[in-house]
Amino acid sequence: MTDTSETADTSAADLTGPTRSGFVALIGAPNAGKSTLINRFVGAKVSIVSHKVQTTRAIVRGIATVERTQIVFVDTPGIFSPRRRLDRAMVTTAWGGARDADIVLVLIDAERGIAGDAAKLLESLDQVPHKKVLILNKIDQVKRETLLALVSQANEKAKFEETFLISALNGSGVADVASYLAKTLPEGPWYYPDDQISDLPMRQLSAEITREKLYLRLHQELPYSSHVETESWEEKKDGSVRIQQVIYVERDSQKKIVLGKNGETIKSIGQSARKELAEILDQKVHLFLFVKVRENWGDDPERYREMGLEFPH
Repeated sequence: MTDTSETADTSAADLTGPTRSGFVALIGAPNAGKSTLINRFVGAKVSIVSHKVQTTRAIVRGIATVERTQIVFVDTPGIFSPRRRLDRAMVTTAWGGARDADIVLVLIDAERGIAGDAAKLLESLDQVPHKKVLILNKIDQVKRETLLALVSQANEKAKFEETFLISALNGSGVADVASYLAKTLPEGPWYYPDDQISDLPMRQLSAEITREKLYLRLHQELPYSSHVETESWEEKKDGSVRIQQVIYVERDSQKKIVLGKNGETIKSIGQSARKELAEILDQKVHLFLFVKVRENWGDDPERYREMGLEFPH
């Protein structure tokens, strides 16, 4: 959970007047901080965070309530120059999420500045017809003069309605963004119950959590070509839940890395995932992990459907 003193008030206030609601997409280059920011907005983990780029593959929605407005945040995959089929599917999904939203937040990593993928993203924003808001993240790591120059440079490349300077990690400036969105989204009924924080099914969220622990544990060793699926989910009579998941890799050598010596690595991954799942579900969790080799799973349409991605031909 985030420190709510640093986030927007996400509880429904007892105020008169019409309700508002809408979809807000977060787009940016890989590792710009989108997942950290969406978790900060929502006040709980709904999107996985790791040092490995491209951990967000499909669109993940987080739901926050600010006064009388329900804001449905859409965390999209990072936008970059795709090289493989999976890359193309993720970039297509990200742009699709932006085009379907009411407002688009364009997140720029202030430390890295406007170059490479970030520069290409700004140059491509004319394909998004909606209101666009510039968010400069990690401002606590950069001098003020540099920030002002980045704001000027970005606004020269694209038309933004507003600009905000934030730190997703410590929450600085995040409440100001949420307040702006709450006032700007259109009037309308809420899409979800007021206590719901995500529309991601628990089976999928649990697989995402295990994938996060996998990446955190094997950041340097494990190639990007890995995938986690929840095979079974059984609610037990004693109030606990039994979850069985499969980690798919492409080669036997990768399987050995995930298992580790005497199964120590996968045991550690399972313990971390089980602990976090128990906290989220507020019930005892029995988690069983298996590793299977599925060569070229990145070319299998069924895996794309599992991830919520469109298979690119």
